[in-house]
Amino acid sequence: MSVDDGLDTPAAVSAAATGDKLYGRQAGFLSRLSTGTGAFNILGRRKVYYIVSSALVVASILLIVFRGFHYGIDFAGGTTLTFQPVDSASVSNSQIAQTVTSATGVETESVQTVGNQIQVTSSSLSVDQVVAAKAAINQAYSPPGGVSDSAVSETWGSEISQRALLAVLVFLVAVAAFLWIRYEKRMAAGAVVSVLHDLIITAGIYSLVGFEVTPATVIGLLTILGFSLYDTVVVYDKVQENTKGLTSLNRRTYPEAANLAINQTLMRSINTSLIALLPVAGLLVAGVVILGSGTLKDLSLVMLIGMLIGAYSSVFVAVPFAVDLKLRDPAIKAHTARVLAKRKAEGLVVDADGDPIARTGGPARVAAAAASSPVATATASSTATSTATAVRPDAKPGAAPKPGVKPVRPTGKTGPRGKSGSGPKPSGKRSR
Repeated sequence: MSVDDGLDTPAAVSAAATGDKLYGRQAGFLSRLSTGTGAFNILGRRKVYYIVSSALVVASILLIVFRGFHYGIDFAGGTTLTFQPVDSASVSNSQIAQTVTSATGVETESVQTVGNQIQVTSSSLSVDQVVAAKAAINQAYSPPGGVSDSAVSETWGSEISQRALLAVLVFLVAVAAFLWIRYEKRMAAGAVVSVLHDLIITAGIYSLVGFEVTPATVIGLLTILGFSLYDTVVVYDKVQENTKGLTSLNRRTYPEAANLAINQTLMRSINTSLIALLPVAGLLVAGVVILGSGTLKDLSLVMLIGMLIGAYSSVFVAVPFAVDLKLRDPAIKAHTARVLAKRKAEGLVVDADGDPIARTGGPARVAAAAASSPVATATASSTATSTATAVRPDAKPGAAPKPGVKPVRPTGKTGPRGKSGSGPKPSGKRSR
């Protein structure tokens, strides 16, 4: 049984429609976006988001399977030789790779410039091969500080990979449990799907770019997952606030209340993402342009990609997926049917947030809707004067008053027969 609190009557509908929201709708795009009154139909196009996200996920999986990753020494194992040449500008990476390969007989995997140092990475070398490589580098480039070496076994690298995967799985389980307790299982499912979406697409882009996968990459992944969930939880909080006691009213459907929540938090999501992306982009520029390589580059790249994907998924994946799951609830189905039936009976036209913007239908329909509630009797005559009465803040005289504005009494006085000034004047004395 629904509870009527007066918000669903034609009089309340007219008052609500002439509120701040329609004033915002007449303003510019940025004003509507910043105030949350734009009524942008975000959830109405969720099938498009599903198609785009599915295509990105499939493409990322194909890249991961067929192209793979360029694992760093910490994961794949191997030997790294580091030295500082006298003049790094006159030394090419291909020449250094050829020198080491000729001395060891093992193909060099990568040669990177990190600051003013050169790092040569290859598969695991024996002690004799390391000695031969150092001698070849000293003879060819005469580094003042000599050549240092470091080695990581393949077994240790495999353990690190397993620990990294375990950390991500524990993170997902903990997140799902928290959101299930804090909200409900449908929202938890939407958040987990969003996180998996971010992980797969970020990994696919990393595979496409070909950067090394290092421990810094894993740290960046966990960081962006937390950032993505932060944005998702902000929207979820607003959805929960807007849908509290929703089934006891007949004003909005569940998707409309969720769409309103997205509109109200959209500007905050954009601002948060931009503020977070600017310093990360600066780190990436510093890591690639200034330092050339290293931990800073690996960390900043994965964070930049992940934050972009996370900002998208929190609005266009997590909430739409949770809403579609919620629409399978029998109580929500019944409530949606009641709301749509009520609007059809009253001839209401609503926006994407469920707020009325116009009324359609003939005078008989409007009068019948007004007669169904005593509160609406005073406004029935004004709403029945046209076959399509638009509800606007600049409504003509006789329409519902604007919120916060006191009604103005007519200047003339109506007598018993409806003629102005023909009625008896008050004597100022109360009859006994």
